[in-house]
Amino acid sequence: MNYISNHNLELKGKKVILRVDLNVPMKNGAITETSRIEKILPTIELLIKKQAKIIILSHIGRPKGKVVEGMSLEPISKKLSSLINKEVLFNKKAISETTQAEIEKIPNGSIMMLENIRFYKGEELNDNEFSKKISNLGDIFVNDAFSCSHRSHASIEGITKHLPSFFGLQITKEINALKKLTSEIEKPITLIIGGSKISTKINIISNLIKKFSNIIIVGGMANTVLKHTGKKIGTSIFENDCKNLIEEILKNAEKYNCKITCPVDVVVANNPQNKGNIKDIDEIGNDEMILDIGPKTILSIKKIINESNTVLWNGPAGYFENPNFEYGTKEILEIISKKTKSDKIFSVAGGGETVAAINKFKKLKSLTFVSTAGGAFLEYLEGKTLPGINALNQNV
Repeated sequence: MNYISNHNLELKGKKVILRVDLNVPMKNGAITETSRIEKILPTIELLIKKQAKIIILSHIGRPKGKVVEGMSLEPISKKLSSLINKEVLFNKKAISETTQAEIEKIPNGSIMMLENIRFYKGEELNDNEFSKKISNLGDIFVNDAFSCSHRSHASIEGITKHLPSFFGLQITKEINALKKLTSEIEKPITLIIGGSKISTKINIISNLIKKFSNIIIVGGMANTVLKHTGKKIGTSIFENDCKNLIEEILKNAEKYNCKITCPVDVVVANNPQNKGNIKDIDEIGNDEMILDIGPKTILSIKKIINESNTVLWNGPAGYFENPNFEYGTKEILEIISKKTKSDKIFSVAGGGETVAAINKFKKLKSLTFVSTAGGAFLEYLEGKTLPGINALNQNV
């Protein structure tokens, strides 16, 4: 495997094409959350130190091969400049020989960001000619966009066929953290998994149930398990046609000696705008919906985490966006944070809603590792081969 951190790698004067994920949340043209930008700073700083010419490729949104005014990377280039305290040149022009000439002129240690790579149809088509066109801009390629590496796109996979290619610092951290959950496991290991649909995460559960000691199911996923195992859930969201999936999970859990835990008490309300009441599962009324986990369930989760060496968290415990129903998610995060801080567990969290909850409660630095990847994070846990990672491994 080729790593950009290799001390023997000479980069002075080399044009380094750096693919990152700067698909950050924005509102009215302003960036509302910067963790994805902050996570790539170490790689950029290393390339500056090595006196490379840095050409940043990224995307925002889904412009589908067309120029969309509200999806320019220019505001992000300015934010990166302020975070790194260094000028970031922005190139609005289409990728061409002119772009090549402009890159040649920039001094060693400089940064130039190109416009949204998804403005080009060839990007998402993984067009070979477009991949060549991108590769002509540089001498080597560095992928530091784990969150995009489940895509077979030109700037992720195609480009590796035309340039020496390397793993960046952030992507290496992501892979190493996930390896500790899937292949270099320190048991007992616990998965806390939530979200609305169990069908979308069945492959993760099926892959990890063979290796994990505990799987704690919360959120809408728990409603589905409770419903199909004969429990009352009132008007709570759940998935129909999942009985066979639930039976398969429970059967495999017994086979591989993995304990499955679901809520025994919950916070319910007639609608999400009202304050909730704590009830045992068997006491839920027909007109009530589950919106959070209850104190008995939280105590049970705390006990399991306290007995674990490794914890993976993906999915909130309830409707955490509403202060009335945030307690369960907040407490899970607090328990994991405290155990991590005392060096008692290796903790990893990932997925869009999970990261949103971590940011809400200002705990981004309280876990061992927080993945900003969504689809790539989940696909890796499913045991799938990610095209971007595979391409780097093949490029030796």
